[in-house]
Amino acid sequence: MRPGKRRALDKSDPLDQLTDQVEKAKAGIRAKVEHPFRVIKRQFGYVKTRYRGLKKNTAQLVTLFALSNLWMVRTKFQGAQG
Repeated sequence: MRPGKRRALDKSDPLDQLTDQVEKAKAGIRAKVEHPFRVIKRQFGYVKTRYRGLKKNTAQLVTLFALSNLWMVRTKFQGAQG
């Protein structure tokens, strides 16, 4: 749902409250799913696809997603050292 439509929902209506809760849950899931893609694009510079074979592209993307997972938990690793 678009943000403007979500703001226009009547919070006193039970159906609109339920709709708002569903949209909030969907937004939370979407944020968790989209974050690794942002890390790959911004931190590792992977903006354009390079066509060099399906196996090579797949291997590169799997490696980048593994690195993005490490990037996102880096503060936990640094906290364990000190």
